[in-house]
Amino acid sequence: MLKFVKGHMESIEGIEIYPMISLLIFFLFFVALFWWVFTAKKEHIKEVSQLPLDQETSNEIKL
Repeated sequence: MLKFVKGHMESIEGIEIYPMISLLIFFLFFVALFWWVFTAKKEHIKEVSQLPLDQETSNEIKL
């Protein structure tokens, strides 16, 4: 099965660029996420972390 897929992929011209593009997108996403985590305001992080425990939000969902 792998030989079939590998042989088929080798017959497509220019396919070698797609793994590099996907790796670049993956890397850029996690760099951006890492940057956002370290630059996020502490008040925002605290507010968002309390959302599951907020009683007013829970009551609104039940209505």
